[in-house]
Amino acid sequence: MTKKERILLAAQEQFGEHGYTDTTLKMVADHAGVASGLVSHYYGNKDNLFLEAGGELIDQMLGVLTDKANKGGNGLEALGIFVQAYFDFTESHRTTFPTLLRSSPFSDEYPHLDRTHIAAKFKRLIDRIDEYIKQGIEDGSVLDVPLPQTSYLVYGHIIGAVRTQFLTPFQIDNLFKEACLFITRSLAKS
Repeated sequence: MTKKERILLAAQEQFGEHGYTDTTLKMVADHAGVASGLVSHYYGNKDNLFLEAGGELIDQMLGVLTDKANKGGNGLEALGIFVQAYFDFTESHRTTFPTLLRSSPFSDEYPHLDRTHIAAKFKRLIDRIDEYIKQGIEDGSVLDVPLPQTSYLVYGHIIGAVRTQFLTPFQIDNLFKEACLFITRSLAKS
């Protein structure tokens, strides 16, 4: 792993654990085992590093989710696989995924941050959901629902489940499994 990659991973872990406000570039450098100046050299400032840390996670996640969902036999199956893969990704990236919760356009942490760039990346996830729902409407596996509203509602449901799992004291068994089933049952045509 290059120093730049180590810095990005360290940033994801530090922002995920401490949030934007309480994470410093020195903390990231120390966690990555590099000189402090190297963080600024590669990423400029804390805002850029924060958004790059979140953006890289979305790119990685979208690739994994899309590859898995492409195995669905119809739109509803593809959507269900995509949602379950989203939840699996969050679980397997437990130390870094909270950075996405904090950097997303759905977050109120550090409200002055310009999230335009990261919002475009999140929109790609919503667009993918939209594609699976459209596919399902066309192949008869999904109810005829309004788009893009339904896609945003599905994504909001996913985010709600993830935020509940990661950011609340509630311990709900099988929350992700039930969230996935709820989404697919709600959209299933038959």
